[in-house]
Amino acid sequence: MTQTANAIPQGDPFDLFDSWFAEAQESEPNDPNAMALATATPTGAPSVRMVLLKGHDARGFVFYTNAQSRKGGEILANPQAALLFHWKSLRRQIRIEGPLEEVSKEEADAYFHSRPFVSQVGSAASEQSRVLDSRATYDARVTELREAYEDAGEVPRPPHWTGFRLSPHAIEFWMDRPNRLHERRRFERDSGNGAWTSSLLYP
Repeated sequence: MTQTANAIPQGDPFDLFDSWFAEAQESEPNDPNAMALATATPTGAPSVRMVLLKGHDARGFVFYTNAQSRKGGEILANPQAALLFHWKSLRRQIRIEGPLEEVSKEEADAYFHSRPFVSQVGSAASEQSRVLDSRATYDARVTELREAYEDAGEVPRPPHWTGFRLSPHAIEFWMDRPNRLHERRRFERDSGNGAWTSSLLYP
């Protein structure tokens, strides 16, 4: 018998994302905003890591990072990426694909200074992805910056610490079903008029 109960609906994929994300925030025990970010070098060598979603709207999905890190370098050289949310508690996942663009300085400043003071210090002290001779070196840099800015209560945002927004051209929703008879619906955006169309995919 064909299973249609609780089928993935058609419509606006951003509305569907909002609905699933809200459920994940209620059910997922840790970091419901965690997502795998896949990037690649200009020659196509891939890499992937977990980052945190820090904002989303009709323009896209935002995360923040050190632009001098490995992922930052790959993004600047090849600004195409894919995201994956996997919520084990809900047995659902969402894949998102599209180009990346840097957020404005105002957005980056606002988010950086919304973080706890110690997190600001840690980011400013880190030369992310570069070789570290010892943990003591990093700890000393953290202590130095903390003492320098603790009276001010915030650290100036390093110019290389920034955010990126992925503007999706495709969003795919996956829902677990018994006996691996899963359900998939892929939304694709027309590059001309921006309208979304969707199709069911074989699992």
